[in-house]
Amino acid sequence: MTARSAPDRLLAVLAAFDHEHPALSLTDISRRAGLTLTTAHRLVGALTDWGALERDASGVYHVGLRLWEVAALAPRGLALRQIALPYLEDLYEATHENVQLAVRDGGEVVYIEWISGRSAVGVHIRVGARWPLHATGVGLALLAHCGSQAQEEYCAGPLASFTPHTITDPARLRRVLAEVRRTGVAVSSRQVTDDALSVAAPVRGPGGAVVAAVSVVVPQADAQVPVLAPAVRLAARGISRALGWRPAKEP
Repeated sequence: MTARSAPDRLLAVLAAFDHEHPALSLTDISRRAGLTLTTAHRLVGALTDWGALERDASGVYHVGLRLWEVAALAPRGLALRQIALPYLEDLYEATHENVQLAVRDGGEVVYIEWISGRSAVGVHIRVGARWPLHATGVGLALLAHCGSQAQEEYCAGPLASFTPHTITDPARLRRVLAEVRRTGVAVSSRQVTDDALSVAAPVRGPGGAVVAAVSVVVPQADAQVPVLAPAVRLAARGISRALGWRPAKEP
């Protein structure tokens, strides 16, 4: 077995934390990172001194604010969120349903903003959550505008199923992606939960490439896609313009 480099071991410590494990003891970190207790102790100490980790009064470690400061510099993170937020708030006011903003990271969608209404349908989403591209509206909007090779590689891979309605057939997924490109919106019905439907639209950057996607998630039983689609497209277009995108031909 190839020895792990120092950066690999350091990253393994950080990767030990996730949404299900936001607080870990030193022993937990050692086990989840696959490191000896001595090595974990040394690396955790260095990360704590720098501010990447914080240790509470009970001796349990949490992700530190220093990482948030660094993450805020990511152009697809906090900066994009700040630009998009006014348009997301407008979309929420127009629908009073869950509103989401997401970006693509490989074969997954990562949510960077989420506005939830008190009476909106329950969703398994939070900021920082990841889901496979094919199972969500924002994911379909992003995947539809990937390069053709990336799309084919994704369609050829295993397509995880979460409900009986999740798209798991590559041919069907290709047809759905073509429809997203034709209409400008992606509709994902009951793919993650049996009671939710999402309508999403792509967000473009200054050069026209799709950099994010925005969506609204509503109860499937009450979904009115023809009403929701123009609102979602308008929000996506507004964010795109704020990012510097201009259509080839102005209306």
